[in-house]
Amino acid sequence: MRAAIALLGVLATAFVLSACGTGAGTNAPAGPPRPGGTLRYGLSLAPTCSDPAQSATNQTLYVTRQIVDSLTDQDPATGAIVPWLAQSWQVSPDARTFTFHLRPGVTFSDGTALTATSVRNTFDAIVHTLTGAKAPLAASYLAGYTGTSAPDPLTAQVSFDSPNAQFLQAVSTPQLGILADATTAKPADQRCGGDDIGSGPFSYAAYRQGASATLVKRAGYAWGSAVFAHRGAAYLDRIEFTVVPESGVRTGSLSSGQLDAVSDALPQDAPQIEASGGRVQVTSNPGVPFGIQPNLTRGPLRDPAVRAALLPAINRQELVDTVLGPQFKPAEGVLASKTPGYVDLSSHLRYAPDAARQLLDRAGWAPGGDGIRVKDGVRLSFGVLFSHAFAGNQAILELIQQQLRTVGIDIRLEPAADAEYTARQNSKDFDAVYYNITRADGDILRTNFGLGGQNLNVRGPIPELDDALSGELRTTDPAERAQLIGRAQQSVLGNGLWIPTIELSQAIGVSHAVSDVKFEASARLQFFDTWLHRG
Repeated sequence: MRAAIALLGVLATAFVLSACGTGAGTNAPAGPPRPGGTLRYGLSLAPTCSDPAQSATNQTLYVTRQIVDSLTDQDPATGAIVPWLAQSWQVSPDARTFTFHLRPGVTFSDGTALTATSVRNTFDAIVHTLTGAKAPLAASYLAGYTGTSAPDPLTAQVSFDSPNAQFLQAVSTPQLGILADATTAKPADQRCGGDDIGSGPFSYAAYRQGASATLVKRAGYAWGSAVFAHRGAAYLDRIEFTVVPESGVRTGSLSSGQLDAVSDALPQDAPQIEASGGRVQVTSNPGVPFGIQPNLTRGPLRDPAVRAALLPAINRQELVDTVLGPQFKPAEGVLASKTPGYVDLSSHLRYAPDAARQLLDRAGWAPGGDGIRVKDGVRLSFGVLFSHAFAGNQAILELIQQQLRTVGIDIRLEPAADAEYTARQNSKDFDAVYYNITRADGDILRTNFGLGGQNLNVRGPIPELDDALSGELRTTDPAERAQLIGRAQQSVLGNGLWIPTIELSQAIGVSHAVSDVKFEASARLQFFDTWLHRG
């Protein structure tokens, strides 16, 4: 096992970070962008539900983001909220009412007009039809939603029963993208087959859940986000998404010209991609970095000393150097470094195995005959539930398993297919769970760690954390909100509710024939400005 991980490390060192773009990805050929052509994109995982509200994986969001517009957008460079379907908005002083003034002349791909009723029906359907099990992120953004009124056809007034300052950023996400009435009237399961109707620059031509998707450009599109580089319709005529699970096959298809861009370009793939004139574009995901979330009601993880010992027992830099490569970075806190409101807590995450041993010694966990610690007849052992949504998860956890054994902690790896993973998460049937979640707003802490959120820690009240999470929803002052989000990060780490490991990065391989494949603020792809050099 160690030899296999070490081999990945040798390959990772071949990846030179300076060869990676982090922004627009503009190629060398001169001249203005050329409209037309079909972009052939290779996904690393199969797309799931075609409904943006129900999209969960990055690979699915790469598809669904293109067919739906949002009320607002978020500038990936600054984090600022800017106009999109809403030309302007007002927020009430108590952050409970949000009034959006819609852009006139917007239509959905079925020809119907965008109105305030469309906004109401979109949000009502998430709360009343999809529910949290089908659309957990979208539902969390709408917690406390009491309804949307329409004073006139182009004014939507969205109300909540308590302050909800995160909502302006939430409505920039694809999960709260606005859909036509023909879609929002359907039951949840009937919104996954590619019939979803948005107002975005592309629409579905074909969708095979778990297999492929084809998008076509919308003629006459003229209401792009303020973040977009050009006005009018998208440049591409068509985008064809296929699923190519094997990294080597994706790279070979890109280098041979069978594909124009691919997901999850690995370090060892970079030389082949660059040799064919292509490049690797990289961006870090905002949100909660990968980490272990302990269930505080089960096994040894009920002991705060065990959770505290896990922090210095993990060598995060070794995870990056050995398993991933330099386009990734160790987690430095409870939020990823690109997240607005991020606080650097790396001083609490330094690798110090002797400190971990001392914490466990003082708490009465004594080494057993096999090296694993024991207290009151109970071994210091727990399971970690995880999925393969990120290809590096198993190798990372295998290395963590080795690191923790050196201080007397045993973890059992529990890989699960998506359906089992989701079911066990929802029923909180785990000792600990390993994952990350992407969002370009510190309110993701409320979603993950709040008593009214997922609360996968199965925790009771923690006053300093609960006060910070409720406080950040009440204030619209950016500085005050950032301070509260900072307090929440410190409390999450101090109470052992999250054991950070590494920050997720998106690395895509792009052909020499493609320019301006862009990452939006949440590190998902946006193809509106993308164009092809070939005819």
